[in-house]
Amino acid sequence: MGSPSKPKPRQDHLEKTRSPISRHVQPLGPRVLVRIVQTPDRLDSGLFLPQGAKQAQDQALLAEVIEVARAMPKHIRYGDDEDKDEAIDAPLGTNVSGVPLGSKVLFRKDHGVTVPWDETLRVVDVRHILAIVDEIAAEDIQ
Repeated sequence: MGSPSKPKPRQDHLEKTRSPISRHVQPLGPRVLVRIVQTPDRLDSGLFLPQGAKQAQDQALLAEVIEVARAMPKHIRYGDDEDKDEAIDAPLGTNVSGVPLGSKVLFRKDHGVTVPWDETLRVVDVRHILAIVDEIAAEDIQ
């Protein structure tokens, strides 16, 4: 007889012990986190276009800004006297990207870094944003 094998843990027990993971992406520097709303390789109906049917590489993606770079408080120390610590720059939470949170933006489809766990999320450098898109109701257009 061979050596006794260890009992394998039950799969249902493992699934119960795993806790769901929540992720928050906080862009650093002049960057924003966007969720792609419309891609040039997919029709409005949701059908994907084959590789040969795609047009030029200079197409833009429409995306919604869902997180922005925020300022971190900085402190200046004047020696060992802690009473003289002074906060400078913007307080924590101030949008320093220059792009409003929740706005729709256009950027070239070959820019930005895709988030590994969600293909619709990209971290985009602010300098690669081509335009902010305002949506106007048809009745408001004169």
